[in-house]
Amino acid sequence: MPGDDLRSHYRHGRRAALLGVAGGLTLGLVKLAGGLLGNSIALVSDAVHSLGDALTSFAVFGSLLWAQRPADREHPYGHSRVEAAVGSNVALLILLSALGIVWEAAATWAEPSPPPEWYTLVIAAAAAVLKEGLYRYNAEAARRTGSSAVKASAWDHRLDALGSVAVLAGLAVAYWGGVHVADHVAALAVAVVMLWAGGRLFWGSLQELMDRQAEPDMLDAVRREAGAVERVRGVEKLLVRKSGMEYLVDIHVEVDPEMTVRDGHAVAHAVKDRLLGKFVTVKDVLVHIEPAPRDVTR
Repeated sequence: MPGDDLRSHYRHGRRAALLGVAGGLTLGLVKLAGGLLGNSIALVSDAVHSLGDALTSFAVFGSLLWAQRPADREHPYGHSRVEAAVGSNVALLILLSALGIVWEAAATWAEPSPPPEWYTLVIAAAAAVLKEGLYRYNAEAARRTGSSAVKASAWDHRLDALGSVAVLAGLAVAYWGGVHVADHVAALAVAVVMLWAGGRLFWGSLQELMDRQAEPDMLDAVRREAGAVERVRGVEKLLVRKSGMEYLVDIHVEVDPEMTVRDGHAVAHAVKDRLLGKFVTVKDVLVHIEPAPRDVTR
């Protein structure tokens, strides 16, 4: 049943989010300890990014639980839009954290500091490898479920991996080359990555909250399936809104203008049933019947 498949999508999304929480929290604490003890502001900055990833993944997990709540009187369309609401708030926290890193790196730019310890390089390298693995797992989960929140979390892991590579490069220069500012430059690189990731996540969440039209592939597939229903002569208008993992479809289909109300009602139900059966992530379909132009034949 489509409902069972959708529940499976939510399970995959929650599993990916929990893995992100565990990975981000573990890496964040290890990086924080390594940066504080190993004299690296870049690693501390990267720790903030990883802890932000853990927060993001936790928010995604909570939003996926909330999104599955059934519709009620106050929320007749369900609660799936909570994914975008949570994503926008997490994005703001990421942006504020990045600005804090920029401030700290700039304030301590000219202050002398001892070279980083050797183990900070090991931590940065291991973090890059682990974060890339988390990205690949979450990206696959996002592909299977279509969740924008899981997709955003996946890319946050990829950006954290790139940030760890930048930190590794900065630490290597500071450790072997004795260049003090290299560590600060790496911290600023992490901040830039966080600003880009936070801005991207915020913009995507904002677009979903504003009911942006679904992607062209989805529109083409819905139009094709609706047009294949018997006695449907064409699709006049199609609006598809994405809400978390789910889609809400408003469609106007053209039928014989001489068709009775009873037959038109039957065609509308046939279109709705076909779309709900073909697309696991389509939650509801509103079908409006329009008279086809006189010169249109089936």
